[in-house]
Amino acid sequence: MVSISERLTSKAAGWSRRTAAFSAVLLLTVFVGHYFNLVETPVFLWVLAIVALLAALALLFAGFAFSRVWNFGDYGGRDITVGVLLAVLVLTPYGIAAYWATIFPPLRDISTDFDEPPALDVTGRTKDMNVLSPPTPGEQRLQTDSYPLVTARSYDLPFETVVTAVETVLDRRNWDLTGPYPELAGQSDVTITAVARSFVLGLPADVAIRITDDGDTVLVDMRSASRYGRYDLGDNAARITDFLAELDQEVAGQVGAAPAD
Repeated sequence: MVSISERLTSKAAGWSRRTAAFSAVLLLTVFVGHYFNLVETPVFLWVLAIVALLAALALLFAGFAFSRVWNFGDYGGRDITVGVLLAVLVLTPYGIAAYWATIFPPLRDISTDFDEPPALDVTGRTKDMNVLSPPTPGEQRLQTDSYPLVTARSYDLPFETVVTAVETVLDRRNWDLTGPYPELAGQSDVTITAVARSFVLGLPADVAIRITDDGDTVLVDMRSASRYGRYDLGDNAARITDFLAELDQEVAGQVGAAPAD
C-alpha cells in the first residue's frame, strides 16, 4: 500500500500575512499620531524605519513559504498573497522616496540669499535636529542649477504694502508663526518666522521671510530649512517657489502691479 503524506500548512505563510498586516497597521497608526502631534518627529522616523523592516521581513517569510508550497505542496497560498500585497503596499512610499532621493539634490536648507540668508528662529530647535550652517560653494551651485526659480522678489511699492501682502499669503497657509507679526512703525527691515510641515509626512521645517526697503525697491527674501532628514526631497524649494509665486499674485491683485523683476 502506497502511503500518501499529509499536506502541511506553511507557518511561514501565516507569519508573512501577520507581519505585513502589523506593519500596515503600525504605519497608519504612527502616521495619524504624527499628523495630530501625538507622536514626536524623532519617534515617528524611528517607527518608519521599523515599519520598513517589518514589511521586508514579511516578504522574506513569503519567499520561504512559497518555496515550501512549490516544492512540497504545503498550504498557504492565500496567506502568501495577502502578505506580499500588504508588504508591497507598505513599501511603495519608501520606494517613491528612494526614487526622489535620486532625482532631487542632497540639500536641506534653501535660501534666496546665499550671502546673508534670512535669520531663522532657533528657539524651538533641539540637538537632535539638523545643524544650521552656511551653504558651501558646492551647495550654492547645486541649488542654483537645480532650483533656478528660487529667487528673491523686488517690488516698486511701499514697504507697508509688501509686508501686508506677505502677511496675507501667510494667513492662508497652515504654518505656525513663531511670534506675532512685527510692528512696522519706523522699520525698513523685518523678518517673519514660522514652522511649516511637508505635505505628505508632515516633517517640520523652519521658515523665515525677510522684507527689506533699500530705498529704491522692497526686497523679499525667503529661507526654508528642514529640521530632520539628510535630504529634503525638493520640499524646501517647492515651499519657497509656491509662496513667492502666490505673493506675486497677491501684490498684483492688491495694487494692480507686477514685481519689478
